[in-house]
Amino acid sequence: MTHRAVFLDRDNTLNYDPGYIINPDEIKLMPGVKEGINELKNSFGFKLIVISNQSGIARGLFKKNDVQIFNRKLNELVNNNIDDFYFCPFHPDFSGKEDSLCRKPSPNMVLNAAVKHDIDLTISYMVGDMPSDVECGINSGVKTILLNYEMNDDKIMLLHNAGKRPNFVAMNFSEACKYIIEDYTGGNN
Repeated sequence: MTHRAVFLDRDNTLNYDPGYIINPDEIKLMPGVKEGINELKNSFGFKLIVISNQSGIARGLFKKNDVQIFNRKLNELVNNNIDDFYFCPFHPDFSGKEDSLCRKPSPNMVLNAAVKHDIDLTISYMVGDMPSDVECGINSGVKTILLNYEMNDDKIMLLHNAGKRPNFVAMNFSEACKYIIEDYTGGNN
């Protein structure tokens, strides 16, 4: 049986990120995240998979184990509704170009998750706050939602100038979830 999924960026999508956040005691969820995650998972049966670039590892700011501890705590805060976490620890300025091929906007992490979790990408979504998240989703063949918390037109213009358009631009996580549910159900939820 194939599954539908929502692929989620982590920092500034699920949790506030003042810059290379790693202390699990400092996790603060973005508004609507806990409720949205719960609804997507428990009411609509989506697999929820976090896809994130974690270049702080390559920069020497923290270790892979620190990211795994942070992710476990984040999952606890959303009632353990996240099915899996994928992260790329590399950055081309600090790692080899070959190593950095997992970084978004590459679809590699999404494609690996799709194989592992038997996900049908044609009925799946990517949610994130950066152009690289939208590009990753497009490169993976899923529908894309750009979170634009700051109402920053620069991100949208950057994507449009590159010929990459998200399927939807949301002002917050709740709005992104509402779009996914309405799109998936055809408005019959």
